[in-house]
Amino acid sequence: MPFAPGNTRFGFALLWTLATFGGFLLSLLLIEVGEKPDIGLVEAAIGGFAIALPQGCLLKQPIFCIRWIWSSLLGWSIITVIGIGAMGWIVPSTQILPQRILSGAIYGALGGFGIGLAQWLAIPQYQAWRWILVCSASWAVAIPVGSTIGMLLHHWTQLFFGEVIGLAITWLLVGILTGINAHKLR
Repeated sequence: MPFAPGNTRFGFALLWTLATFGGFLLSLLLIEVGEKPDIGLVEAAIGGFAIALPQGCLLKQPIFCIRWIWSSLLGWSIITVIGIGAMGWIVPSTQILPQRILSGAIYGALGGFGIGLAQWLAIPQYQAWRWILVCSASWAVAIPVGSTIGMLLHHWTQLFFGEVIGLAITWLLVGILTGINAHKLR
């Protein structure tokens, strides 16, 4: 069931990025972007499924794909329940740039750690620690960057759509940063 081209690292990273970003765009049709209290467990699970399904299709074995989807759903559900929230669909309520950057980096690192830890259930054990670190670092970088761009666009245009663009940039960065290492999961 591999849909990824050959064994080229760049080709797989590109497909992983497109799958991640495409999954996010699909999730926008299914759930509404909002502030932290607006996004609940059901929305996080739906969004997590929309992301994990195309990612899982890139993995070599069907059983690995199924485990990837289930572990991703578990990760998104857990971080939402414990209060970190569905990071990729939440727009920070603060308009103070340093606070957005710092809280984005902290919540991104914690949330990425939680998602990576849950996905550890689906990947070979010798790669688990690396994947957990990659997820944590990717989210810790992507959320502050996307959130800052979203806040600036919202400020300049006076449209909430600017924040949605910031979330899209966050997902694009997460796709790129995790995609660089995701080829090792195959």
